[in-house]
Amino acid sequence: MYDLTIEKGRIKINLKAILIGKDLCIIISGGDSPHIGSVTLSIPRPSLSDFNKNSATTSILNLLGHKDDEAARYVSHTISSKLNKNVVVTCGIHVDNITVEEINMVMDILKELTNMLLSKLPHKYHQ
Repeated sequence: MYDLTIEKGRIKINLKAILIGKDLCIIISGGDSPHIGSVTLSIPRPSLSDFNKNSATTSILNLLGHKDDEAARYVSHTISSKLNKNVVVTCGIHVDNITVEEINMVMDILKELTNMLLSKLPHKYHQ
């Protein structure tokens, strides 16, 4: 299991990743009230614009009233495309009275965590 955390100001996000055979399960939580807000499943496929590149089809289940889908989709889709693996992400980040600037920070942190995870996974796991 991989357990990564980044904290910037009021925003603290944790990403846990578990290898399940050739697949990957990721749990993203953070903020004042971690929860399950969205779940994604990304399945790799050839890019529709360039069959020499990988992409993914991502399905999203979103709990009513939650806005974690964009965060979960970014991580799921990016990792599935890069690794050519099935990826499930559950995501729940809640920060009380979050500002637009802090929302942007959340996405920046998730990009950083995604890159950190990709760099830590064993080479044999990449493609």
